[in-house]
Amino acid sequence: MTQQSMEKASPEQKTGFAMAVAATVFFLFGFATSLNGVLQPHLKAIFNLNYGQATLVQSAWFSAYLVLSMPAAALMAKLGYQKAMVLGLGVMGFGALLFYPAAGHLSYGVFLSAIFVLAAGVTMLQVAANPFVTLLGSQARASSRLNLAQAFNSVGQMLAPSVGGWLFLSGVAITAAMSETARTTAAQAVKAPYLAMAIVLLVLALVLSQLKLNLPMELSSARPEAGDSLWKHRHLVLGAVAMFAYVGAEICITSLFVNYLTQPEIGNMTPKSAAPYLSLLWFGMIVGRLAGTVVMRTVPGGKVLGWAGTFALALTITTMMTTGAVAVGSIVLLGLAESIMFPTIFALAVTNLGTLTAKGSGMINVAIVGGAVMPPIQGMLADHIGLHVSYIVPGLCYVFVLYYGFIGSKIRATEGIAS
Repeated sequence: MTQQSMEKASPEQKTGFAMAVAATVFFLFGFATSLNGVLQPHLKAIFNLNYGQATLVQSAWFSAYLVLSMPAAALMAKLGYQKAMVLGLGVMGFGALLFYPAAGHLSYGVFLSAIFVLAAGVTMLQVAANPFVTLLGSQARASSRLNLAQAFNSVGQMLAPSVGGWLFLSGVAITAAMSETARTTAAQAVKAPYLAMAIVLLVLALVLSQLKLNLPMELSSARPEAGDSLWKHRHLVLGAVAMFAYVGAEICITSLFVNYLTQPEIGNMTPKSAAPYLSLLWFGMIVGRLAGTVVMRTVPGGKVLGWAGTFALALTITTMMTTGAVAVGSIVLLGLAESIMFPTIFALAVTNLGTLTAKGSGMINVAIVGGAVMPPIQGMLADHIGLHVSYIVPGLCYVFVLYYGFIGSKIRATEGIAS
């Protein structure tokens, strides 16, 4: 191979390797996030919590996005993509280590603290990885690339409930009447999985820090024009609201999923037997994101998002109006309906931001706090009017998602393109 041909091949090789690194990162924080779906009912039983108290697991996780997204974006601008990802993996590893003392002291407060620190690392990774993937090629295919990366995120999300169900829910009867000894034993089951996760995360951080990836630095070196502002970009602001609504809906669905399927009129399952159905929901995410990668090469992302929101709303209404197998099937299919929402909302929201892309990414990641706000609202409704009816909360969220897809994501001519 001549020197000239090597130079031509080099950018493509670097891009492909960078995508592989990003895919691994997406897998890891997908696994960690989805594990909460099994951890929450596990802690609910150990500490004898009501639904509102149990959903604090999600509040602790997603409040990290509110607190740290904008600082993480500023930090990314100084450090660059690779160092920001290394730092995020390190913080995640430290958070996973905190589960060891939390289980040892049998403290719900320490568990929530560990969850927040773990989520802080995920926040740093999200801020760096999402815009990075959108800039690895043409803007026209940004939604397609991000859907591909998010498919690896969904693989982690799919595996986590089954792995967590096997590790957390095996050998201990998870009931409200657990003895103190049983509670202690159940808490100890959390130690090994999170310790193993911490080791993997810290090793990956070390490996990533040593790689010469030559990642692009456009966002870290760019400076916005004087007078330009995030708030002038309507599609970004509405995109942040859409992300708040989508993540709120997704976490409402997944955080109470196991409890929902244990209801006598719904699935009449044990928590352990319900966990694989949550994996099936995440499998629908994988299928949908891979399909979305192909579909959005020819169909505008906004239109696909609008129809996905319509499908999700229809499924939510169906599960609220039915019982038994139909209710179970419709809530499981929500994984397919939701699949393209996160990456598509993100890609649409940061389109044409130019030098504001890093700050725009931070704004969108702040909106992920919807996952901390909406589940407690649903949890309180579940405590007062019933779990079945409480799914009106994610249903209302999907209404805004479909609006954003069909209407709100369109860029007005007056916005132009940020230089």
